[in-house]
Amino acid sequence: MGLEEMVSQNSLTPRQVQLLRAILRCRRDNYCSPTIGELAKSLGISRSTVFEHTEGLRKKGLLTSCSGRARSLEPTSKALLLLKGESSDDSLYSSPKLDGIPLAGRVAAGSPIEAIEDRQEISFAGCFGNTGDIFALEVKGDSMTDEGIDDGDYVICRKSSTAEQGRLVIAIVDGNNATLKRFYKEQSSVRLQPANEKYSPIYTDNCRIEAVVVGLVRRF
Repeated sequence: MGLEEMVSQNSLTPRQVQLLRAILRCRRDNYCSPTIGELAKSLGISRSTVFEHTEGLRKKGLLTSCSGRARSLEPTSKALLLLKGESSDDSLYSSPKLDGIPLAGRVAAGSPIEAIEDRQEISFAGCFGNTGDIFALEVKGDSMTDEGIDDGDYVICRKSSTAEQGRLVIAIVDGNNATLKRFYKEQSSVRLQPANEKYSPIYTDNCRIEAVVVGLVRRF
């Protein structure tokens, strides 16, 4: 089925299709949804136009969002089925391969340390599962070196909006800054603890847990 037929049958405008694709690409490349402002800038349209079309997509059951969260736009399964096959960019819609975990982007932390070679053959799917909740992030930076997490490593993550005290997490701070730290809930704020004495803890009351870390992969 071609794009024109799908647009006609589902009362979608070309702009709404364009918005859905842009949201999917951002989620794939950056492991977060774009804000209304970012969509407006990338597509060269006004914020009010983006808001109007996203509202229309929500009413059609093609887009969900969470009130009060700037990066919560997410295409529904109905939207994915609608768009799959009409784009040459199959990576936007395809499921993870059974022998690997998708690399979703980068997150601040870590720097190089001595590597220990491990010649065992492992299956990511066998170790961590192969559901849509599992993904990988490439580590960039040196704030987690004392945890043995270095620049260029890959942390294996499981999507979660909650975390236990002291758990390694991927957190979104102040709405759009992603970081890898240990999570501690304190009386009046959250403490995101680095593992390098050069860095101070991050104290914030504007923090959202995106995932918990369940594994680490290092290339020798």
